[in-house]
Amino acid sequence: MSEGSGKSDRHHEGLLIDRIRQGDGCAMRELIDLHKDRLYAFIRRMIHNHHDAEEICQDAFLRAFSSLDSFSAKYRFSTWLFTIGYRVCLNWLRRKRPMTGELDFTTLPLSVPDAPTVSLESEEVGKLKNLVWSAVDRLSTPQRATVLLFYRHGESCNGIAQVLGLPVATVKSHLHRARTQLRSMLEPVVAQQDLTEFRNLAG
Repeated sequence: MSEGSGKSDRHHEGLLIDRIRQGDGCAMRELIDLHKDRLYAFIRRMIHNHHDAEEICQDAFLRAFSSLDSFSAKYRFSTWLFTIGYRVCLNWLRRKRPMTGELDFTTLPLSVPDAPTVSLESEEVGKLKNLVWSAVDRLSTPQRATVLLFYRHGESCNGIAQVLGLPVATVKSHLHRARTQLRSMLEPVVAQQDLTEFRNLAG
């Protein structure tokens, strides 16, 4: 997306927000339509449950609209919305299971003995994507969120820091450690696969 396009989108969102503050329901629906798919995709990958992901999305939008007066135009609405969605996700995860931090990756049954070199053709790409996502799902919650926001949603480290409520240095650390762990988990299947291609593999 070009800088001009980004500014135009933010200006349009700003107009929508002004209309919503004045009680315009059509503007609210348009703003929801602009962001609901990306927010759902992020939350669905975080919690692995379609029904709960839909409820969390609805909750995130409700929270966003109920506190819209506190939104500052100096931020992107999507970043603010994802921040709310991520916090609701964390609350959901804490209710479902304790936050245990890092996992022991040595116990994960991810390796495939004598796996041939993967050819990036249609069927093999599908298999590789499944393996990549299986590995991502085994990351800690903040690492998984960092990977999703960086590779799937194109957020910068600064934007991710805003969403997760963390220092930029911590986000960069999560990203570095996640890459290292993913490379280690995927190495038996995709030898030397460069994770800079993650966007293509996981798209």
